[in-house]
Amino acid sequence: MKRLTFLSALGLSLAAFNYAWSQDLKLNDLEYFETQGVNVLIYNNLFTGGFNDEKNAGIELIHHGVRTSQGGAVRLSNTPEQWDLVPAISNRKVDRASNTIEATLRYEDYDFNSRVVVTAKGKGVEISVYLDKPVPKVLEGKAGFNLEFLPSQYWAKTYLMDGRFNRFPRYVVGNTITRPNSDKLKQFKGYETYDDRGTGEFIDPLPLETGRMLLLAPDEPSRMVKVTSQDADLMLFDGRVLAQNGWYVVRSLLPTGKTGKVLTWTVEPNAINGWLREPNIGFSQVGYLPSQQKVSVIELDKKDKPLAKASIHKIGDDGHATEVFNGDVKPWGDYYKYHYVKFDFTSVDTPGIYYIQYGDFKTNNFIIDNTVYDQITDATSDIWIPIHMNHMFVKEGYRVWHGEPFKEGYLQAPPNTDHFDLHDQGPTTDTKFKPLELIPGLNVGGFFDAGDFDIETGSNISVVQNFVHTWEYFKPLRDQTYVDQKTRHVVLHRPDGTPDILQFIEHGTLNLVAQAEIIGHMAQTLSNSVLHNYHHLGDAASLTDGLPYNPNLGPYEIAPDGLSSGVKDDMWAFTSRNPSLDLQAATMFAAASRALKGYNDDLSSRALQQSKRLLKEATELLAKQAQDTTFRGGRSADVATNLQLYISTGEQQYNDKFQQLLWPALDRNVNFGLLTALNAIPHMDASFQEKLRPYVVKYKAYIDDLEKNNPYGVPIGLGNWAGGGAMVNFGTTVCFASKHFPDIIDASHAFKASNYLFGSHPYHNYSLVATVGATRPKSVFYGNNRADFSFIPGNVAPGILFRKPDHFENYDDWPFLWGQNEGTIGGNTSYLIFGSAFKNLVNR
Repeated sequence: MKRLTFLSALGLSLAAFNYAWSQDLKLNDLEYFETQGVNVLIYNNLFTGGFNDEKNAGIELIHHGVRTSQGGAVRLSNTPEQWDLVPAISNRKVDRASNTIEATLRYEDYDFNSRVVVTAKGKGVEISVYLDKPVPKVLEGKAGFNLEFLPSQYWAKTYLMDGRFNRFPRYVVGNTITRPNSDKLKQFKGYETYDDRGTGEFIDPLPLETGRMLLLAPDEPSRMVKVTSQDADLMLFDGRVLAQNGWYVVRSLLPTGKTGKVLTWTVEPNAINGWLREPNIGFSQVGYLPSQQKVSVIELDKKDKPLAKASIHKIGDDGHATEVFNGDVKPWGDYYKYHYVKFDFTSVDTPGIYYIQYGDFKTNNFIIDNTVYDQITDATSDIWIPIHMNHMFVKEGYRVWHGEPFKEGYLQAPPNTDHFDLHDQGPTTDTKFKPLELIPGLNVGGFFDAGDFDIETGSNISVVQNFVHTWEYFKPLRDQTYVDQKTRHVVLHRPDGTPDILQFIEHGTLNLVAQAEIIGHMAQTLSNSVLHNYHHLGDAASLTDGLPYNPNLGPYEIAPDGLSSGVKDDMWAFTSRNPSLDLQAATMFAAASRALKGYNDDLSSRALQQSKRLLKEATELLAKQAQDTTFRGGRSADVATNLQLYISTGEQQYNDKFQQLLWPALDRNVNFGLLTALNAIPHMDASFQEKLRPYVVKYKAYIDDLEKNNPYGVPIGLGNWAGGGAMVNFGTTVCFASKHFPDIIDASHAFKASNYLFGSHPYHNYSLVATVGATRPKSVFYGNNRADFSFIPGNVAPGILFRKPDHFENYDDWPFLWGQNEGTIGGNTSYLIFGSAFKNLVNR
């Protein structure tokens, strides 16, 4: 009787599944399979081989507007981690006649090729794997076809495997076994195998379930997917066993000794009949000034019929809402996947609390008031930046964000070391230090780069420069952080009588001057020596044991005097010389020397001395290299270097050199060079500003083109990083350009940048700045606390990531995709400048 009840329930579930089907999948002009509510992408996005398994490539499913599945490919492990090998896609063919997309996948390390053929069949796709040669012996039992599903969209939902019911776990559970490290396939070539305190083993997760038919989320039609396998068992794994950024993995092993078609799956995503994506009503979560232009950009499903009107409602003192404005909704047009309309409510200018009503959809509330932008940088400067101060103990109230990291210092990276974070040590050390010798004095100052704990020298250089610009242009006297360099102690929300920005300049300069003085030039990075402590999450002070490595000790042994250990966890300094980086440092040192004068005169003097030395040496080295033709290269860094040295010293030779290099650089690329030129105006005569005028006119033409390019009128990045830096740079440039050339550049363009950051952008309308836009800011970010699904206040997300060929996304329920959620010290301090310039513009 129980079995009959179960079978009845299963039959009803599958009946509901079949009833829900919509139109058949079709191969569209953008070369993916589509029906309303379902997109199946077939290697439109490729594995990059940079950080390898980035969770944004392979066969992907965009299911009712959300990319819920990815990674479909032949893989070499049950639950691939970020540095596991990925296949190169050497060939991709689209056959419209057969409704088929085929790709050739290759693992060069094992001379292993496979072909994956995907064919639209009815409501789903058939995925077939072909082999011309059998699976290599070393990959038998390891090579299989994987498809990964986003945990945040499936946890707490049910699944059926061959009719057996279960539920996806909210937090990782499951059984594991251990295997000898010798069984593990190679990962990144610089990887040092992590074994847990010398056990010589690695963890291998066991499947949650095994069978031939898997039904995901029958209790949630928008996420329901049926996967069947004709030839081999389906295994369901929880990839979070090995890494917090793992996904649920459906996998079938490839058979041994066989060729031809060796594996066939059918994947059938449910498409809800009549489904339309809800309108994304974009607006500034921070709010609006009474006097500014107020335009909501509304993103619509292309099959949705735009409404003629939208309205604004004001929340009264009694809590009741009253409609105060009703206006036309005007079409803008299509932009990639969606259709866009605009709703102008500029005439609403009475201070108060409001929301937008578009048909049946009502937004969260926002404020109209003259004070809405007053605090847009406070969380970034008060919390995010001091938390990222390296070599310091950082405390907030009862909470310790981290202890003092890396007390043992940094070892010289050995020659010919290829680093997993895209650095490398060349054939020599370029220093007086021997490989793995301690370089004394580097464990001072500096800022963590991002969601990891390394000091990226290039980023830290830009950070100090950002702080100096903020200080010199806007003189923020805000003091909310206690910093004691002598005791290496930081306390948030505790004033100490010194402007925080000066202490940040000092902290960054301390590390960079130490690099220049001790190494002789700038290091590429101060980073991790082994992969397992690079992807460490939690307190930075626990990343290493704080004791220098002693090769005379056994593994994990501590010396009798307690001053060294046998743990190979020390950080390394990658010291191959890059004269372009030295030039950038010279720029920063010249600027920092001015800001520090009168506050830390010794450090100011040392910074200026290193600026002049590095400029001279780097110029000589670059003269021996090929000419750089971009504004971002070493020759162009020379433009800013000479400007900063001229401002610091007043010596005409630097001004002459600056102007000699500036104008050709602007001719090559005005977008990258204009902000540097604008920064020079207060230090030049009137003729300089007039000579700059045609370039500002050229920049205005660029702004005008942006209005035609996308409905937001701002630069939107389409690369593997979401482009927030370009957005902030655009906003800052407009702020300064409108100040010096108000007859050419209208200040309103800066509000478009702020609107985008604070909620008027594709995919969703969350503020991209943590805690800013108090009603609906993003709540998860890729930071060093990402495993807690949390954020660090004031963090600025890179933005809305573009996935080829037409999909924008920004997950706010899954923090682990760095390209859309990782705030960086460079990006956040650039936001500090933009926010300061924007507030200054508002006050003007």
